[in-house]
Order: sequence, then structure tokens, then C-alpha cells
Amino acid sequence: MSNRSTITEFLLLAFAETRELQLLHFALFLGIYLAALLGNGLILSAVACHHRLHTPMYFFLLNLALLDLGCISTTLPKAMANAFWDTRAISYQGCATQVFFFLFFIAAEYSILTIMAYDRYVAICKPLYYGSLLGSRACAQMAAAAWGSGFLNAVLHTTNTFSLPLCQDNAVDQFFCEVPHILKLPCSDSYLREVGAVLFSIFLSFGCFIFIVFSYVQIFRAVLRMPSEQGKHKAFSMCLPHLAVVSLFVSTGIFSYLKPPSISSPSLDLVVAFLYSVVPPALNPLIYSMRNQDLKDAVRKLFPYMLLKHPSCVQKMYS
Repeated sequence: MSNRSTITEFLLLAFAETRELQLLHFALFLGIYLAALLGNGLILSAVACHHRLHTPMYFFLLNLALLDLGCISTTLPKAMANAFWDTRAISYQGCATQVFFFLFFIAAEYSILTIMAYDRYVAICKPLYYGSLLGSRACAQMAAAAWGSGFLNAVLHTTNTFSLPLCQDNAVDQFFCEVPHILKLPCSDSYLREVGAVLFSIFLSFGCFIFIVFSYVQIFRAVLRMPSEQGKHKAFSMCLPHLAVVSLFVSTGIFSYLKPPSISSPSLDLVVAFLYSVVPPALNPLIYSMRNQDLKDAVRKLFPYMLLKHPSCVQKMYS
């Protein structure tokens, strides 16, 4: 990349100026990060070790947990290191790597959430066709398509963003390397090329959003026609966690990228970016376990189940 000769590092936005607040932020971020690792790790272990959870819904949940771990591990460790060591610097290569993996995990996660909406639509609206429409091969292909779309999105934006001629200003007004803030640094109007790529991603994201909305309109129509209260409760228990995750993810992401410049400020941008990049990966395990009795039972029995029933699972985890 040609910009390496002029800019060798970027300066990220600091959460606080005083040393005491920096250490407080470090402790807060460490707690959130450990909670995300624990919650998503428990979901991964529960789904992998309990045959009862070897269904399409939990297969996609496993993929979501992996993506959540990747997303929060891309941004938060560097922010914690900067707060602990009282620095703002991130290398040029580190910034490009952070942009690539963040866009990769975010785009793949949005695709997985769209697929999970389809899974719930088929399970509730077309239960007789569930086995044929969501067989193991179809699930693997859809998951691969989600991860592949994230990879293509990351390659497109990272290549375009870091091929632009940047001026000597290297201050990124965000706690991680976020594309909209990096686009403020180019010297010329060539950044319009990246704006076109952003608009293309927005168009695809809007398509996924419409698909999710359409799926849930059909789902709620089918649920309201159910004569059994137990059936309605089971359907809502299946859908509400996913709907809550989608709402949090989409609302904060849209506001971050599409908010008008008139209300933009460093503190507001910092809070919004934190909400869509850090909060969902930490809260998703809690949201999915609150109304999912099967998952709660699997997590509760995870450790004795692994030790007494499936010692081979433990061996696989540590091999």
C-alpha cells in the first residue's frame, strides 16, 4: 500500500485523559471482554457437546457466537492495551488488519442473523418442510455463504480505504479503526470511490433488513393464528431473542453510519460505536439464554455432562 511511506501509524481516540479514568476504563473493558468470552464460550461448548442441540437453529447460533468472539476480539483488546499503557497509537498494518477483520465479522454476523430469521420462518410457517429446506448440507452452505460474504465485504472496503492517498493527519476520532473516520483523512476527492462501496454495502444490508422484516411479518401472522397458548409461547420464546439481537445490532449500526453530520460529535460517535461493536457480542449470550430453556439446561449441565458423560468432548477441547 502506497500510504506506508507517509503514514506509519494512526492515533486512536482516547476514552479519558487522566490516568485514573484510563485504568477504570481498562478494568471495565476487561470485565466486558471476559463476560463475552465466557458467555459465547459456554454457548459454543454447550452446542458442540449436547446432541440435543445439534439442530439448524443452534448450528447458526454457534456461528453467531464465533462471530461475536471475533468481532469483540478485534476492537476491545487494542482499546484495553492503549488504556493500560497510556497510548493512542496503532500501526498502519495493525489498523488495516483491524478494519479487515472488523468488517469481516460484522458483515458475516449480519448475514447469519438474516439466515436465522429464515430458519425461524421455516420452523413456524412451514414446519412440514423444515427437514428438507434446512438439512445439514443446506445449513453448511448457508453458513459458508455468510462467512464468504463477510470476507468479500472486508476485502472490498479494506482495499479501497487503504489505497486512498492520505495526508499527514493520522488522528482517527474513534477508539478503533472505523472506516467512516478513516475516510476523513484522504487528501483528495478520491474517497468517493469508497463512498460508492459503502453505498453498495448499505444496499445489500437494506436487502437483508427487508428480508428479516418480511420473515417476521409472516411469523407473527402465523403465531397469532395458533389456537394453543403453549404453541404461541414456544414460538415467541424462539423468536424474541433473535429479534432483540437484530434490533440492537441494526439500530446502532444504522445510526452510526447514517446519522446526519449536524448531530455528529466525538463523544456521540464513541458511544454509538461502542454500542454496536462491543455491547451486542457481550449481551447476545444473555439474550439467547434468557428465554431458551433448552440452552439454559445445556449450559447448566455442561461441566458435569462433559466430565461424566462425554470425556471425549473434554479431550477434543484441550487437544
